[in-house]
Parts: sequence; structure tokens; C-alpha cells
Amino acid sequence: MNLDRRTLLRGIGAAGATLAFSGFASAADGSAQYLITGLNRKTRSELEMGGFTIRHVLAEGNVAVVTGPEGAVGDLEGIRGVSAATRDISVELDLPELDATATATPGEDAALRDLQWDNDLTRATPAHEIATGKGARIAIIDSGIDLDHPDLGNVNENLGEVFVADDDVPEIGPGDSGYHGTHVAGIAAATGAVGVVGLAPEAELIPIRVFPANGGATFGDILAGIDYAAEIGADVANFSLGIPGVQQPGVEINKLRASIQKVFQSAVRRGTVITGSAGNASGNLQQGGGLTLPNSVPAVITVSATSPADTLSFYSNYGTSDIDVAAPGGWYETVPRTLGETGEPDDVPFPYNGVLSTWPMDAAPAYLPISGYDAISGTSMAAPQVAGLVGLVRSLDPSLNAGQVESVIKQGADLSNGNSDPRFGAGRINVLETLQLVE
Repeated sequence: MNLDRRTLLRGIGAAGATLAFSGFASAADGSAQYLITGLNRKTRSELEMGGFTIRHVLAEGNVAVVTGPEGAVGDLEGIRGVSAATRDISVELDLPELDATATATPGEDAALRDLQWDNDLTRATPAHEIATGKGARIAIIDSGIDLDHPDLGNVNENLGEVFVADDDVPEIGPGDSGYHGTHVAGIAAATGAVGVVGLAPEAELIPIRVFPANGGATFGDILAGIDYAAEIGADVANFSLGIPGVQQPGVEINKLRASIQKVFQSAVRRGTVITGSAGNASGNLQQGGGLTLPNSVPAVITVSATSPADTLSFYSNYGTSDIDVAAPGGWYETVPRTLGETGEPDDVPFPYNGVLSTWPMDAAPAYLPISGYDAISGTSMAAPQVAGLVGLVRSLDPSLNAGQVESVIKQGADLSNGNSDPRFGAGRINVLETLQLVE
């Protein structure tokens, strides 16, 4: 595949995948969508009398996603029982452009495993002698998962679900409407049947699609996906999604935080660990109260991205207030080193210094000339590393609650003394060390 520097930089600028704010969420009939906290029987009656329709009831009845007239936040806040109301927003995946020249296919027996430098750093292979994720359930809230990929035979399509307000591809169900979800899913739990091995290769994958093929996902649908994961008893729910940039506490968009926190805390209480990406804006989440959504809430294990050299990847957000742990996300601490213009003799060359994982079989990869696989990078790729590790921990000891799972992952991590490194939090995950603490 022929790639010039401009193409590489464009892809690197996208940092694998992030979200772009695309406006306020609306239904197909033009009605506005809102998130409200505080819900009871009388509240529901008043909502219906006020011309609102309830789409989702979440967080054990404490949060609702409703549609209704434009400019109705004040009306909603005036309903008895409603403690907060805010306009929902729509976000779109911002993905690198594709090159349609890939044709090669891999061989058998995890033929691409030697290219998975991330599994070597986290010591995943020797850890699989202790646990492989059997019995664990990993939910992927994303663009769906390729249901026909040979390395994703552990996908439970029957439990898969779709939360898309105006779905333009309803016929695919929880299948992948793009490619982001398939790549994320393979990092967490690819079986290794053909090309690559995930962190928890015998775990069960649950595809929860919140994106149409064209257009954005609403926060209401993303939260519905998290809530559903808890409802079906998922051990972990991964969302490699977040509003780009670093938000300041007073901006309008942060009014969503109350509903997000209620949903996430409810899921954790029900036993589902939540893993989320820290964001790809190179942003300091430590100074001035900066934060990202939906990642900057206490109930989420927020994950920064590291390179093949165990440095913070150049695009990753950082900050003591937010980062819980780090995991391989791909690329190096600078663009020149990523492209091989600087660095060490044993550096992994571009594009293989991205994270190699599964890719929809009918989609052209972005960088590698290998059908069904590609190497991209971002904190999107770091979060499912931790989700896979949660699956391994839970397969060893299903009795551990969400807080205990997070604690043992932090104890087993490398590169940090304590939990407060602004780049790595408690450290870059060490799969073998973590499982040795559990067994």
C-alpha cells in the first residue's frame, strides 16, 4: 500500500477514532431529545400529558430519555419529580480515511500474533495459561461487531442489541455499521482462530450498536447501551467513545453529566465494570477542572494510551484527576517517532506500531494490505485492553465486585508508584501480574 506523509498525518490526526460533536439530538419527526433525572409514576403521567414520549428508562428508573417539543428544558424541569433536564446531543465517529487496495489474507493459527506487540508488553500470552476469559461476558457499546469474522466466533448475536433512534441499516442488527466496533471487540476478545488473539479469547462478546451507518449516536442511546449491558449481567461494558477536546466545567454540554453518572453508577452497582477511553486531544485533564464526557465520572475506569516503548502516546489525554490506568493504544510519543523519522533502532515501524486487531471482512482496511485485519491507534484501542483484562479477572473470580476488580488491576499495573501518575494513573496494565494476584 502506498501512503505518503500527508496521508499518514491525516490518519494520525484522527488518532484511530474519536467523536465529533454534531449538534443536538432530534428524532426523525423533528422532535427534540432530552435526558432527565428523577422519574416516578406521576412524573411519567405529566410527561405524557406535556406531549413528551419516553424512549428509554434507565438506571433502575432514575433516568429517562424523552422526546418532545424544541426548547422544553424549562418545561421538563417544572415537572414534579424531575431533578435535572438537559438537551441530548449527537456525536459522530471521526475515523481515518480508507484505502481500498488491500487484498491479502492471513494464514491459520493466529498467523498475525507476532505483530501484536501490545500483547507482548502486557504479558497476555503467559497470562493465558492462568485464564482465557471462559465464562466472562464483555459488552461492546460501539458501531456493532462483524458477525461473520473468523476470529470473532465468540460473539453472542442473540443477546446483541441496537439502540439507534433513526437507524438507516436496521437489517444488519448488531452487526458493524462501520468498522470501529469490530476493531475494539478483537482487542478485547478475538479468539485467535485465524489471525489475532485478544486479551480474553474465550470470553463472550455482546455487540451493542449505537451508531447508524451514516450520522451520529445520541448520548441517550449510548447510555441505553450501558444500561442494557448491566441488565444482561455483562462483566464489563466498554465504550471507546467520548466528546473530543477537554471540556470546562461551566459549558452547556456538561449538564449531561448528572444523567451519565446516574446510569454508570447503577451499572456498577449491578456488577458491570465500565471501561472508557481517555480521549485523543493531547489534553491536560488535571488543570482548571478540565474533563471529558462520558469518561470523567467516578464510575468509569478511564484509560490513557501508551506506545510500544511504554511512553504516553502523543494524542492521549492525561491528568491525575481522570486517568485510572494506561494500556497500549499505539503509535509513539511524537509524530516523527511514529513515522520512523526519529526514534530507536528497535522501534516498531509504522503502521505496525498501531494496534493490530480484527476488521470487518467486507471493509477495506485503512493501513494494512490484509483483509479482515488492520492496525489503527487511539485511546479507543487502549480501553478494550482493560475490558479484556476485566474479563480474565472475572473468569478467575466471579465474586469480585466492580471496585475490587478495578483495585486488583491497579495493583498489578507497571510504570507507576501509586495511583496518581498523570500519564498512566496506577500504571500500564500487566495482565500476568494482575491474574497472579487473583489466583
